[in-house]
Amino acid sequence: MSDLRSRYFARGREFLGCEHPFICGAMTWVSDPQLVAAVSNAGGFASLAGGNTPPAILAEQIHKTRELTSKPFGVNLVTLSPAYSEQLAMLRQEPVPYVIFAGAIPRGKDIELVKEMGAKAICFASAHSLAMRSIKFGADALILEGTEAGGHIGPVSLTVLLQQVLFDVTEVPIFVAGGIGCGRFCAHLFMMGAAGVQLGTRFAVSKESCAHPDFKRAYIRAADRDAVATPQFDIRIPVVPVRALHNKGTEEFGKLQLQLIARLEKGEITRTEAQYEVEHFWMGGLRRAVVEGDVERGSMMAGQSVGLVKRIESVADIIKDLVSSTEAELQRVREMLL
Repeated sequence: MSDLRSRYFARGREFLGCEHPFICGAMTWVSDPQLVAAVSNAGGFASLAGGNTPPAILAEQIHKTRELTSKPFGVNLVTLSPAYSEQLAMLRQEPVPYVIFAGAIPRGKDIELVKEMGAKAICFASAHSLAMRSIKFGADALILEGTEAGGHIGPVSLTVLLQQVLFDVTEVPIFVAGGIGCGRFCAHLFMMGAAGVQLGTRFAVSKESCAHPDFKRAYIRAADRDAVATPQFDIRIPVVPVRALHNKGTEEFGKLQLQLIARLEKGEITRTEAQYEVEHFWMGGLRRAVVEGDVERGSMMAGQSVGLVKRIESVADIIKDLVSSTEAELQRVREMLL
């Protein structure tokens, strides 16, 4: 390992216990034991996606992952999921070295519970206030995620979060996510102080990814501008922002909102009924896209870095490219400054 890589990778490597501090973000229906193990075996870090997975099935996935790799991996839990509490309780019987909290900030006692298990608690932060509260509650590390990311997103861009959080916070390691696709950019994030970098979109179309072939082809065809956030047209009908590829489904969702607003104005439905229609629209949408290959009406969650995805690669090749291009850029900058 070069002295540059050793210097900039050190904090992330030590915290994650892996060779290269590149994280494959947890993706529901995609981050299964095969993909997680492939990333870990290639020297990176990955976590199983808890989502709404029943605790017994998630426990089976943990066992399967252990069979496929001896390297560290984690479990990502969505704090807003109906299965969250039972999943967290299950981890007391099936402990993993890392628990990543996504969604809302976990309760302080949940972080304490994870630490009592001997695991490290990592919290997502999509705003400065969330980052500070997570640290206050005892998070061991943060994943600072900009709105350029795919899936459920926060309101602040990565460029602003870097200035607000990465430049000032030194108490815990900070991993950076959102719209990242190449090692050259990663090099500058490391130089800014990032302990590591998380990518999701590029790994979603890897050879080891279980995603449907049509799903992968849609990613490769897509441009960065195709990954759009779901709009909200009326504050009376809240919409949780999700970044996904624009398709017939997103168009129909927009039309549905306008129809519901018109009916709400006429008094034909209540706000509760309108909210139910909005939330029901995408039910099962991600599974339809990832598993069934419904790229027209499924939820094609993708980050803006999808425009940088040009081909299907193995996980090992992705990590190898990230490492080599990061190192090359670090070397280029050093020579430029000499």
